[in-house]
Amino acid sequence: MTSTNLTFTCQDEHRAWLATQAAMPLGFRVGATRLSFVPAEVARPAAMSMVLIVLDRPTADFAAVFTRNAFPGAPVLVGRQRLDEETVGAVVVNNKIANVFAPGGVDAAERLCAGAAGILGLTARQVIPSSTGVIGWQLPVAAMLGALPEAAQALGRTTLVEAAQGIMTTDLYPKVRRATVGGGSIVGIAKGAGMIEPNLATMLVYLLTDLAVPRPTLRKALAEVARATFNAISIDSETSTSDSVVLLSSGRVACPSEAEFVGGLEHVCGDLAEDVVRNGEGVRHVVRLSVTGAPDELTARGLGKAVANAPLLKCAIAGNDPNVGRVVAAAGRYLGTRGLALDPTKVSMRLGGHPIFAHGCFALDAESERQLAAHLAQAELYPSSAPAEGVFRPPIAYPPHERCVQLEIDLGAGPASATVLGADLTHEYVSENADYRS
Repeated sequence: MTSTNLTFTCQDEHRAWLATQAAMPLGFRVGATRLSFVPAEVARPAAMSMVLIVLDRPTADFAAVFTRNAFPGAPVLVGRQRLDEETVGAVVVNNKIANVFAPGGVDAAERLCAGAAGILGLTARQVIPSSTGVIGWQLPVAAMLGALPEAAQALGRTTLVEAAQGIMTTDLYPKVRRATVGGGSIVGIAKGAGMIEPNLATMLVYLLTDLAVPRPTLRKALAEVARATFNAISIDSETSTSDSVVLLSSGRVACPSEAEFVGGLEHVCGDLAEDVVRNGEGVRHVVRLSVTGAPDELTARGLGKAVANAPLLKCAIAGNDPNVGRVVAAAGRYLGTRGLALDPTKVSMRLGGHPIFAHGCFALDAESERQLAAHLAQAELYPSSAPAEGVFRPPIAYPPHERCVQLEIDLGAGPASATVLGADLTHEYVSENADYRS
């Protein structure tokens, strides 16, 4: 995962930068629309966005990875079936309702695919569905079918910003990243803010490339890159029922090499993964946790996730309190549960580059405590907001910077390493999820 240390002073400045990222690869069009409806489950008006991602010609070169949640949504079930198709030509995405175990959910997804296919001159099985939002509610299929022609009329080749905006739910701002590879490009958009600790894939992510890369290579590369990027983040240790990552190639530009393509894909996915954490519900600190000296990668990644997800540590970081005893406690809990009896005298830890644990004891004094607190404060995205009518609302709708809380753990027990991105736990997160449907 990479960070370019971008800074923004206002929403307009961030949106202008997004526009530089969002130029579309050759061979694609996107369109979006919004519709109003009344959910069957609650008698109050609601709004939904729908996005179409369309290839000029159906492609045989596509890949996808999906959630391993044992109770996946209907679009995931249909999407897995689409992997067996000879070609695909479009993706249809909606926010607001996730279509998870609602009555007739698979039929609803297939009807939307058929509706989009009829407009685009495809077969229903050439369309991949995606949905995100409230779990358990039914899609307003009739209203959505009525809105599809508007999305099709809006199809354009210029920018992905509107599509990135259209797939958002509780996200504060759109997420778009790109990489140039030879004469082509890889451009990705992502949705995700809560219910984030992926397993195989995460959130909703759509990756478009005009580089000619065959299906087997695409699928192998996406699985490997997702493991190292999207699978290495956590906002709240929850794995969604709807997580999907889709990669489409229009094949319009010769690919210089497989290695260069994989490098570009890693760059885009790594940046999107970090964008998701930084844009997480109530997140005020991103935590970059590097584990080295582990006996194997499974231990390194597991330890990173265990520390990143420790509630007491997450709360301490939210309050800019360098309570590093909670790092040691969380690490020891994971290692003890795994039955790994490592020598504490060989373990070292650093926070913001400052030593906090070495030779079997803490390395703390008044000056180091001050420096550690300053590091946490510098990484804060925005200060805690006062509740308005009992609801916490972030004061900004853009990322002011890309700084992270830097936490390093060296186990001194082997050659393996891993990097995990996590987040703090704030009042805003609790408020967001307490009021999610109301």
